Amino acid sequence: MVRSLLARTAIELFAAKGYDNTTLDEVAAAAGVSRRTLFNYFRNKEDLALSGLDEQGELIAARLAERPADEDAWTALRAAFQVLEEIDMTAEGRLEFITLLFGNDSLRAGHAEKQARWQDLFAPHIEPRLPDSDRRTLQARAVAAAAIICLQAANEEWVRLGGQVDLFDLYDTAVQAIRRPT
Repeated sequence: MVRSLLARTAIELFAAKGYDNTTLDEVAAAAGVSRRTLFNYFRNKEDLALSGLDEQGELIAARLAERPADEDAWTALRAAFQVLEEIDMTAEGRLEFITLLFGNDSLRAGHAEKQARWQDLFAPHIEPRLPDSDRRTLQARAVAAAAIICLQAANEEWVRLGGQVDLFDLYDTAVQAIRRPT
């Protein structure tokens, strides 16, 4: 509970003041905790800003694991990504967060690192959905990486369009651009 309060408070302050102009002391004070308490939960400011991505990856992986076994990998991934729509954040808050994320070089790099972990989480759930092959593990990692990049591209376009379009329509367009016709 304290962890999510700190993360939510930080995102609000980052959106209002800018990431670089917000101190950890300000986040702690706004959340009503000490700086020491903040450091019990987060290593640094970047960790604080990106903390939700770990949870999101785990939620997506769990949703992917729940999908029907006979569902193809791309359909299962799209359905699993829908969990992002269920996160308790307004469209305006999501727009602010994604704008913040992609507008700061260190956060963008940290985001890429978190998404590499997502690939590790998703690939084991994708592999059984692919045709049996001695390269199925590689193929599962490639599908996971491609789906994640499509989601990122869709998010970036969604921000560019001011959040005025459906994110998953953009995701579908991105996926269609890279998938081979079946």
